[in-house]
This record gives sequence, C-alpha cells and structure tokens, in this order.
Amino acid sequence: MNLNPNLIFKSTLLLCLLFSIPFVGFSQEPNDCQNAVTVCGNSSFSFDVNGQGVEEVQGLSACGSGENNSIWFQVTIATSGTLAFTLTPGSTSINEDYDFFLFGPNATCGNLGQTIRCSTTNPAAANQGNNLTGMSATDPDPDEGPGADGDSFVSDLDVLAGETYFLVIDRPVGNSPFSLEWTGTASFPDSPSNPVLANPNSTSLPSMEVCDGNAPFDDNITEIDLTTLTQDIINGVGDVAVTYHISESDANIKTAALGDIFNTTSGNQTIFIRIENTTTGCFIINDFEINVTNLTNFNTPTPYELCDDDTDGDDQNGITTFDFDIKTQEITNGILGANYNISYHLSQADAETAADPLPTNYTNTTPTPTEIFVRIEDINTGCVGFSSFNIVVAEKPISNDVSLIQCDEDGIPEGFTTFNITEAADAITGGNPDASITYYLSQIDAENDVNAIDANAFENFFNPQIIYTRVSNTTTGCVSFSEVSLEVSTTSSNNASLSVCDDDGTEDGFASFNLSDTNAIVLAGAPAGMNLQYYETYLDALLEANPLGTTFTNTIPYNQTIYARVENVNACYGISEIALTVFELPNIETEFETQYCLNFFPETIVLDAGVIDDSPSNYFFDWSTGEDTATIEVNSPGTYTVRVTNTDGCYKDRTITVLPSNIATVTDIEIIDASQNNSISVFVSGEGDYEFAIDDINGPYQDSNVFNNVQPGLYTVFVRDKNNCGVIEELVSVIGFPKFFTPNNDDANDFWQVKGINNVFQANSSILIFDRYGKLLKELDPLGPGWDGTYNGINMPTSDYWFKVKLQDGRTFTSHFSLKR
Repeated sequence: MNLNPNLIFKSTLLLCLLFSIPFVGFSQEPNDCQNAVTVCGNSSFSFDVNGQGVEEVQGLSACGSGENNSIWFQVTIATSGTLAFTLTPGSTSINEDYDFFLFGPNATCGNLGQTIRCSTTNPAAANQGNNLTGMSATDPDPDEGPGADGDSFVSDLDVLAGETYFLVIDRPVGNSPFSLEWTGTASFPDSPSNPVLANPNSTSLPSMEVCDGNAPFDDNITEIDLTTLTQDIINGVGDVAVTYHISESDANIKTAALGDIFNTTSGNQTIFIRIENTTTGCFIINDFEINVTNLTNFNTPTPYELCDDDTDGDDQNGITTFDFDIKTQEITNGILGANYNISYHLSQADAETAADPLPTNYTNTTPTPTEIFVRIEDINTGCVGFSSFNIVVAEKPISNDVSLIQCDEDGIPEGFTTFNITEAADAITGGNPDASITYYLSQIDAENDVNAIDANAFENFFNPQIIYTRVSNTTTGCVSFSEVSLEVSTTSSNNASLSVCDDDGTEDGFASFNLSDTNAIVLAGAPAGMNLQYYETYLDALLEANPLGTTFTNTIPYNQTIYARVENVNACYGISEIALTVFELPNIETEFETQYCLNFFPETIVLDAGVIDDSPSNYFFDWSTGEDTATIEVNSPGTYTVRVTNTDGCYKDRTITVLPSNIATVTDIEIIDASQNNSISVFVSGEGDYEFAIDDINGPYQDSNVFNNVQPGLYTVFVRDKNNCGVIEELVSVIGFPKFFTPNNDDANDFWQVKGINNVFQANSSILIFDRYGKLLKELDPLGPGWDGTYNGINMPTSDYWFKVKLQDGRTFTSHFSLKR
C-alpha cells in the first residue's frame, strides 16, 4: 500500500473513549491511576466515563465523595506556568454532575497524598446557571463541595517544568460524556512527531482500496498487510511505536492491537493507528478506511437458450453446441477499459480455483437447464468476480405431416370447396398447447414467415393441394415445418328430419331436440367407424366450427334446417340436412268451471272440449268418462277431463270442474222492528251462491242477506241462486207506529194505524187510543183502516194522543203520536 507519509499525523489530538463495555481482563483501564491517560501537547480531550475501577480517591480530599464513574489523566509539565481547565458535560442538563480531584506534584499511584485541588459541588443543588466545572484564574478557592457548596470552579495552580500531576474526572450523576479544554499557561510534552511524515493540515489517511483476494471472493473479507505502512510511519526513529486497532477506544487505551497483517471483518472498515513516543508516553491517533471490493464491473449474463437441432443427427434429444464467446461479449459489453480473463466452469468451486475451464464451443452432455459458473478476472488489478447463467436446450416443436379430406357439397362436383385447415392443428402438433401454427402456400414462405394464409376458411384451387405449416413454440420460439395435404371428397350422407310438439310449457315455436335420434338415418349406408357431428349452418359444418351438442334448441321458430357432418378423422364423407319441425299444440281453453243445479236433476248439461277458432272435426277427443266426442252430457257435479289431439299427434288436456248448486232454503228470518233502524236478516242454506232482493223479484239484488233502515210494513223477500238454479220468496212484516196523521179527508194519511199487521202477522193484537189525560178514545180493529181522529162522531182537536199496543206475539208498546188538522 502506497500512502502519502505527509498525511499520517493529526495536528490536534481528539481522543474519544466510550467505556460502555467494562474492560475486565484488559491490561490498561483509564479509570485507575496506573492506567492514566498521558496528556501531551496542550491537547483538548473528549471522553466518556463509566466505572470506577479500584477506589483510590475516597478520603483523600477535603471535598468529600470518591470515584463513581472516573477517568485518570497523568499531566507532566513541559514549561512552567498555570494549570487550568474547563470541563463541559455533553448534556446541558443541570442534573449532569461532574467532579474532579488533582494530586501532586510528583505524586505516585502508590502514594497520592491529599488533593491540592478538588470540586464536588452539585450544580443543581447549588442553583448554578450551568453544569460546567474546572480550575480558573478568577476563582480564589482551592476546593469546593460537596453538594450545594461552591460554584463548581476552584483556583488555578502555579506549576513548574518537570512536575507531574494526576487529575481524576468523576461523574457521580448523569450519563453524558464530557469535553476537557486546557486554559492555563503551562505546556505539556509534545506528541510524537516525524519531520518526514508530519503534516499539520491532515485529518486522516487516504482510503485503502483493495480487492477481495480470499475465497470465496464475494464476502468482502481479505488479508491486509500494513508492514510497509508501519515502516513508513516509524521512518527509522527508535522511540516510536505503531499499533493498529479496530476502535478508537482500543487505540487510546492501547489494547487489542491487530498486528501488521490481519483479516478485515467487513467490506468497509475504519482502522485506527496509535503512534506513541515510547520515551514520553505521548501518542497520537490517526485513522484510515479500508474498502474491500470484489469485481462487479461487468454485465450479469442472461440465460443462454438454443433450440434443439439435428447437427448430432437427432433434433429431439436436448443436445446442442453453445458458443461462450457470445456470453463473453455480453459480460463485457459497454465496460470501458475492460481487460478481463473470462472462463466458464461446471461448478462454483472450479470457478473459484480456475480449475477445468470449459471449451469456448461447449456441447452439453446432460439434460438442461445446466448452470454455468463464470470466473471474471481483471488482468490489470487482479480482482476476481463471479457470476453464472443457465444454458437451456429448448425443445423443438413436433410438426407432423397430415392430410384433410373435405366434402364437395355445393352441388357442383368440380373438387373445389372450403377447408378449415386449423382442424388439423392437434394432429400436426400432437396436441401441444404451447404450439402456434401458421399456414403458407410454399415452403419458402413458411421458412421466411411471409404471406401467411387464412386457414380458417381456405378455398382450394388444386385437388389435391399441399399447404405448408410453420410450427412455433410460443414459449421458446423454436420452429418446425410440416405439410398438410388437402383433398376434396365426392361421397355423401343421408338427410333426415326431426319433429317435436311444442310442449315445453311455452308455446313459442322453440323446443329441445335430441339430435342423436337421426344418427342411424344419416349414417345409413356409410362405412363403419364414421364420426358424426351437428352444426347450425352449412358453413360451420364445412369448416367444423361451432359444433352443436347432442341436445339442441332450435333458434328459428317452428321450422329450421341444421347440418350433420360425417367424417373419419377429419376426412369428410358427407354433409346432410336435418329438418327440424316444432308442431303447434291444439288451441283450447284448458281450464273451465261450471255449475249443475241439483234441483234440476235428472236434467243434463253439455260439456265441450274447448276448441278455439277451429272446427272440432280436426281433432281427436278422449274424455275421462270414456267418450270420444266433441261434447258430452252430465247431470252430476265432479271433475271431467278431456285430451284434445291434433292431426300432428300433439295434444293438450282440458279440465272441467262441475260444481254443485241449488235453489236456496230459508232457515230463518230475523226482524228488528218498532225501532229507529228496522232491519230484516234472511238466513238460508244450500249448495248455491245466493243474492237477495226485497219487494221486487227482478231486484235490484245484493250479496248481503241484511236489509237496513226498512220502513214499517209488509214485504216480500226474494233469494236468487246466482247459478240460475231458481228464486224463492218469503213474506215478512215490519211493525211500526206512525208519528202523526192528518184526518182531513184528502185521502192522504187520513187514518192512524199500526203498520205491519195483517191477517197473517199479528192479527190478534190489541190497539187502544187515549187522549193526553188518559181517557180511552178508541179501541182499533188491528185489521181495520185505523182511527179517523173522532170520538163519538166528534172530531178531536189537534194534539198529542197516546196509544197502547199489545201484539199477538206478546210484545207491548206504549207511546204517543200527533193529530194535525
């Protein structure tokens, strides 16, 4: 490694020691006196403190306290002056508390004596504005603390050249690191220097860029030899020692040195150099980066796929020859200045050791895919990179020569027709789903993939004629070729017909046909072993497109022609017409309901078959009674059925329900009379459907059997069967008392009489008339005209009069009425 020797030392030493891990078992620990950090060259420090090591301060100061988390410094004075410093915690929190203790001059670790300066003031307890501490020329006190005592600063110290002091920094409270700045006038011994290597402007060494030189070459771990660098740093000086360390902390405390030759642990690693003056103990820390890389400046090769060929006499054995120069060009393409040695191997181990390289033109001996391992060595740098790719021998698609025989069914036997050549696709490719076929008129067009023809509907112009195919594997792109021989046949098959009745529940001319019912007719006379398939159109049959299933529902109502193709392995024998007919069903009323009047028995009624808009003579009839005429006569209720069949053999069934009906029988009449709302309720029994009228046999009739608001008097109630089985009637009486009468001989309301009485109803009733004083004026004959308003032949005056009526049925009524003149 060639490094500029002028970039090795730093002009100012910044030591960062992070002691978060205890240093148990190490030879040097800066939290004990004997391992104190040597202060050199008026340098400033930045440290963390963690752990107290061996307690050495307790009881040796006027400030109280002792070691909690401490670090020791050994200060040797180079030139006389004052010793002063400022300690600044990394955190500004007032709770961060740092103390210090100063021993000397010329104290030793075994005989420290009492402190000559110390401060254990707690900044939070002392209500300080900050948490700094130290020695200052402006402070008069030699010691402060503990707790709230003082302001954390004590007076500086006059020191002489050659004197040695121990400074102990302790952190009793908090967890932040600290920085230490020397502010006095005294100076310390210089750090090690070398006139050849020192450069006050340098901060670190240049990075070391190395290749991964140790197998497996891609883990970024390799061997580093820093012997030359060490010699350059020492440069023949006898009192300089150089060590290398993984961390700055190790370098500061001079532990876990790496040695001049070591292995890296990662691809990017910082190495710290400790350069120490073995006479004074002063040292500086420097660092540099080691960047370990493997060779990656190349293109990753893609899979190398070739189609199988017959250069070895077999185009289906998966063996061919690969030219690795093609991959070399791919790997180095676009890499400027590439000077690579590239070799190909069958294993990663061979590639790493450069063993058994494969020839440039490599013929595989085992089935592919096979992984090929690539070793790429940069001749200029010696760096090695690795990659790999798969070689694949793609299967060449099967392409069989086949023949197609088509029917010449256009009525002109000239040997020309339309072929659907794609019907032969499975035969050509062996059913390979990854095969794509295009068709051409010549072999040259097929090889050049130009002038492809429409194979779905090709009209031949020679008989026979050869068509050439190009079969491509849609995944690999490999290609094969074959021939299709087209030939036109003049044989034929039989036509047939199928007919069904439109009895699927919807009379629309559409029905389902079982096409296989015509198989025997179509194939009659044809050679054995023929295949039969049905199509909706002639062109579909010719091109074998859109085949129909065994069950087919016509798409044209009532009458449609479809086609049957007879063939033997795509060799057409004939195309037949299949006539499909859907017969209409008889047009009849399928449900009917009527009534038979039981009171008319044994008279009969006529039932008919319900034929609509046609002559019954065009149909056949089969009644549930066993009769076969268009009509029958019955005289009893029940359900009667008749099957009506037309001349096409299609039928419908008609159901006639004959319900019983009868003239009504009155079982009771309930009358509410002599009231404000007189009513008549008629109760009947019977099989009929009844309606009711009052006083007129012709109605109007009502469905309700109750008549409300009936005026007093005599009425006839009529009950009629809605099914015309007859009418019955009943005479009823509604008793009522007039409120007034006008006996003035005008023939209008000249008599007062109880209404609703006749010789049938209430004939034996008693009717008495009184004046308002209770004098009996008249006893009326219930069947007579009534009271004429006189008493002993004298007209009674206009007034109210009273009556008392005792009806024949035992009811008694007393009330009054008015006589008006």
